[in-house]
Amino acid sequence: MAPVRVDLSDDQEFFRETARRFIEAEVPVSVVREWHDLPDGYPQSWWQAAAELGWTSLMVPETLGGGSISGRPIVDLTIVADEMGRGVVPGPFMPTNVVADTLGRSGTDDQQSLLEGVMAGEVVLAWAHCEPGGDWSAGHVAAAASSSNGGYLITGTKTAVEAGAQANRLLVTARTPDGLAQFLLPSDAPGITITPQDSLDLGRRFAEVRFEGVAVGPESVVGEPGAAAEADVERQRLVTVLLQCADNAGSAAKVLEFTVEYAFDRYSFGRPLASYQALKHRFADMKLWSEASQAAVDGAADALAAGDDEARMVSVAKSYVGDHSVDLMQDCVQIHGGIGVTYEHDLHLYLRRATVNRGLFGTPAEHRDALSEMVGY
Repeated sequence: MAPVRVDLSDDQEFFRETARRFIEAEVPVSVVREWHDLPDGYPQSWWQAAAELGWTSLMVPETLGGGSISGRPIVDLTIVADEMGRGVVPGPFMPTNVVADTLGRSGTDDQQSLLEGVMAGEVVLAWAHCEPGGDWSAGHVAAAASSSNGGYLITGTKTAVEAGAQANRLLVTARTPDGLAQFLLPSDAPGITITPQDSLDLGRRFAEVRFEGVAVGPESVVGEPGAAAEADVERQRLVTVLLQCADNAGSAAKVLEFTVEYAFDRYSFGRPLASYQALKHRFADMKLWSEASQAAVDGAADALAAGDDEARMVSVAKSYVGDHSVDLMQDCVQIHGGIGVTYEHDLHLYLRRATVNRGLFGTPAEHRDALSEMVGY
C-alpha cells in the first residue's frame, strides 16, 4: 500500500531500504513509546547511530566532509524524513539539517568546524526563529540585535524551537538596523534562558528561548549582516516545510497501511470490514490522498533542488499534505472504531505528530494565501 517511488535510483532505493530496516530494528513504535519519558525524547547513542548512516551529513558540502547519495541532497533528505514519519521517530533531524545546510553555505571557517561534530551525531543544532504568537514570516521578526562595543546585544523571545533544550548551538534570527541577521550562539551563553514547552507531539521536543541582553561578537554572525532574509532565512523556511511535508506523507502512508490490514482482519456481521463498498470508497480516496501527497513532496523537492519556483511548489505541498495527511488519519481513526481513540493504539502518535507539523511554519490556509499572492489574487 505504500506509495511507489518510481523516480529513485538504485542507490537511493538502497538508502531508503537501509533507513527503513534501521528504524524497524532499532526504533519500533514500542521503543518510541518508551522514549516518551526521556527528557530529550531519545538516547544520544541512537542519534549517533543515525548520524553514522549519513542522516546529518547529506546537506553538508563534500568539501567539508559531507555528501549526498544522488547529488541532490534535499531530495535524499526527504527520503529519510519520509521513513522517520513512517516510524513516528523522534530526534533533532529537521533543525539539525536545516542549520547544517546554512552553515555549509554561509558559515565562517570556525562555524563550519562544528559540522564535524554534527555529522558524528555529537552536536545538535536548533533554529530559533518563530516569534510568540506563531508568526513564521521573516518580515515580522521582532527579536532585536543592537550594536554594542563592536558586536551585538540580542534581546527577544523565540518559541516552538524544535530541539531548543537539546541543542548545543542555536541559530538565532534577529533584526538589526540594517535588516535581518543570524547569529550562531552556544545554548548556554549568558542571558539565554531555555524553557521546555508542552507539545501535542509526544516524541519531539520544543522550547521557548529568551534572550536578555545576550552579548555576542561579530564572529557569531552567519553570513552578511542584514542580508539574512534573502540569503538564508527563506531557504531555511522552505527546507523545514518540505521536511515536514515528507514526514507527514510517510506517516499518512503508514497509517493507511495498518488501517487496511485492520479492515481485512476485523469482521462485522460475518464479513471483513474491508469487504463493504462504502469503506472501499473511503480507502480509494485515502489512497489517492497518500499518492498525491508523495507526488507533491517529490515535486517540491525537485523544485528546491533545482532552485526553480521553489517557494510556490513548497507552498503547494504544505497546502495539500498538511490538510490531507491529517484528514486521512482522522478517517482511519473512525474506521478503527473505539480502539482507534485509545492511548494503547499507535494511531494517535501519528495523528499528534501530523497535527503539530500542520501548524508549524504556516498552516495550509496560510500557504494557500501565499499562493494567491504569488499568482496576483
